[in-house]
Amino acid sequence: MATAIAGNVEVKQIGAVKGKGVFSKTVFNKGDVIFEETPLVSCQFAWNELYKYKACEFCMQALETAEENSRRLTENRSIILPHPECCEVKPENHVMCPQCQVEYCCAQCRDAAWGQYHRVLCLGMSKEDQDHPINRLLEAWRNIHFPPETATVMLLAKMIATVKQAEDKGAVLGLFSSFVQNTVNEEAQIVHKLLGEQFQDPLELLWRLTSDALYEEAAQQWFTPEGFKSLFALIGRNGQGIGSSSISVWVRNCEALDLSEDEKEKMDEYIDQLYEQLDQVAGMFLNVEGSGLYRLQSACNHSCVPNAEITFPYNNHTLVLVAMETIEPEQEICISYLSQCSLDRSRHSRQRILRDNYLFSCNCPKCLSQADDPDVTSEEEMDDEDEEEEERGSGDG
Repeated sequence: MATAIAGNVEVKQIGAVKGKGVFSKTVFNKGDVIFEETPLVSCQFAWNELYKYKACEFCMQALETAEENSRRLTENRSIILPHPECCEVKPENHVMCPQCQVEYCCAQCRDAAWGQYHRVLCLGMSKEDQDHPINRLLEAWRNIHFPPETATVMLLAKMIATVKQAEDKGAVLGLFSSFVQNTVNEEAQIVHKLLGEQFQDPLELLWRLTSDALYEEAAQQWFTPEGFKSLFALIGRNGQGIGSSSISVWVRNCEALDLSEDEKEKMDEYIDQLYEQLDQVAGMFLNVEGSGLYRLQSACNHSCVPNAEITFPYNNHTLVLVAMETIEPEQEICISYLSQCSLDRSRHSRQRILRDNYLFSCNCPKCLSQADDPDVTSEEEMDDEDEEEEERGSGDG
């Protein structure tokens, strides 16, 4: 793959309705990397962490080895994975915060977290103290937002802590203000989606607990009731889902091994059996999961016929956007906010998911070509939509 430098794309204002978009300044061929991006902040989901999915507190890299992960998720402690060299997790590099014992994949991530936000969020020796303001905030969030998770209040906490630790607080606030802003009605819909139908009381509780734990004068606009709701809507609209998995990396590396046909067949059979065991016990919840705020990615608009896709090839929060087809200079780069399963459904179904989750109606070429299709949804699609109501993408539509 060719790696694109940041200067090969640009963000342009499209119009009042569609907002911003990302456009190519060069030719990208299928498979080319359009850009790589690390988030301003990222955070593992609260329930995901509680269920013992171990991740680097800074970059969200999975910290369990593939074998450890397989044993836990299958509840089979006797599993011994072949080709352990295909697992990229390096426990010997793992370090902890000396004060609160949260774990990092390496000293560089620990130092980066400490320099950006962790001095404020570090619980010191109070990690198990449930009366600590941060722990009270986290517990309240878990009691409000249940799996499958789509956001976390700790992403807000990291945003605020980043401002508190910054020398130039105005510059950091400016970075966060560059994300898509929402109207009052949109904010209410997004918060409703995150917190449930009766969201006002939970929102007030989270606002009070966040203010008690993290109030910052330089960001006082975030600590008014309306400002806090806007902050919640910002992460609900712009948060990009992140997943990392030591098992999937091990599988990918095993598939790349130079094996004989017989060995390859046996390996494929072993991997299939492993995934069957994982499915029986853990179901679809196999990955470390969380969310992050990416400035460039958040400007990418949706299309039901996307020409680029988001990947996380490094088993951490580094996002890599890859071209799915040839992209010409001045052409808009679009991703899909929907899963492949949802993309294969009717226009009516796709529009419903996009309206419910992202508050816009899609006018991409595929939707326009199907504009005269009946507005009906099959029972099968409706059942699937209930399962996929919470999509993991993001953008400004």
